[in-house]
Amino acid sequence: MDKKDRIANFLQAEHFAVAGASTKRDKYGNKVLRSYLEHGYKVIPINPTAALVEGIPSVSSVAELPAEVTALSIITPPQVTRKVVAAAIELGHIKHIWMQPGAEDKSAVELCETHNINVIADGSCLLVEIGFSEGH
Repeated sequence: MDKKDRIANFLQAEHFAVAGASTKRDKYGNKVLRSYLEHGYKVIPINPTAALVEGIPSVSSVAELPAEVTALSIITPPQVTRKVVAAAIELGHIKHIWMQPGAEDKSAVELCETHNINVIADGSCLLVEIGFSEGH
């Protein structure tokens, strides 16, 4: 599957989550969350310290994601990305993972591939692919 197909498959999911969702609007974890919202996607923020992110109830870990969430955006340091991917695999219903630029980790990509998860970790940015307006 080429990059375009991987991205198209990712965006066909019905429910998304953002690992690294930040309450700080200048952080990419917040911008990715707002981009999903701006385009009408159903999304759950993952933040271990905030009950709400952009007014949306968050969960504190991947393990708390409901079964309808099948796609996960990751905006974390690479050493955290490995843990997030391992938790997503353990959860069992995540079929798509997008590692935002800077979050990529080779061992996490290999884990995704081993477990037949559609992984995007080539520098592609969700904000570029679906668009983002800073004013939202």
